Amino acid sequence: MEINKLTERPGVESNEKWAKKTRYFRQLIDELNAREIPDGPAARINEEIDQLNAFTGDDKSYMRHLTNTQSRVLKFVEKELKLVPKGYYRTVWLVVGMAAFGTPLGTAFGIAMGNMAFIGIGLPIGMAIGIALGSGMDKKAADEGRQLNVEM
Repeated sequence: MEINKLTERPGVESNEKWAKKTRYFRQLIDELNAREIPDGPAARINEEIDQLNAFTGDDKSYMRHLTNTQSRVLKFVEKELKLVPKGYYRTVWLVVGMAAFGTPLGTAFGIAMGNMAFIGIGLPIGMAIGIALGSGMDKKAADEGRQLNVEM
């Protein structure tokens, strides 16, 4: 089943930031169309796109709606089809690394040195760990053919 295209909206193309978001969503749709997507998930994605195409509000509201639709489609595709855009896991794990690894390491440094001002030292260390783990997962997804050819 083919996924519906995004309809043109004249006011959006005049703003470069909005045009970039729209181009990214179109690339995502084209990449999904290039793959064999079962009818059930394709129908769900088409529902989201049809709602976006039917949106009649002003351009600013439309862009907010486009961003939300894009997020829902990406989450759905990742959850149901296990397909992810390039850099997806790196982006997710960057934050997880800072929170799960960086904060405890920073706290350990602060306690060891007797000055809690060193808690911030752990954040870049955690960020590096998160980026490394996420990049590894991105490479694994690419090797398994689960990576979409769109940059996040």
